[in-house]
Amino acid sequence: MHKTEGGLMSLLYRRLVGATGFSIQGLKSCFRYEEAFRVEVFLVVVLSPLGFYIADSAQDLALLFAAMLIVLIVELLNSAVEAVVDLVSPEKAELAGRAKDQASAAVMLSMLLFVAVWAAIGWQFFAGVAGK
Repeated sequence: MHKTEGGLMSLLYRRLVGATGFSIQGLKSCFRYEEAFRVEVFLVVVLSPLGFYIADSAQDLALLFAAMLIVLIVELLNSAVEAVVDLVSPEKAELAGRAKDQASAAVMLSMLLFVAVWAAIGWQFFAGVAGK
């Protein structure tokens, strides 16, 4: 049977289903093996209701959730970098250390973005509440 037999939509559907399966495996693996990811997921679960409460608009809500998702995305990438580095360079090596440090720095920057977005929108909300 040829790959495209059944039409383009069938092929796209099969690829999407396959990719989704791999993505779910990646999320489960990161949740199982990475404590930082578990903590960040916990914060997303806890802060999501607060986001709905303090957002004054759909744009605010989108920014709050985007900031949370960016942290999770960067943490997934950081974990992937660490896993590959540990696989190919189990001994201490300068380049391996730099790769891990740079991936960790990306997580830190995503967290700074998260704090800035939540602080700005939270400030607007609480300043508005105090002014009423």
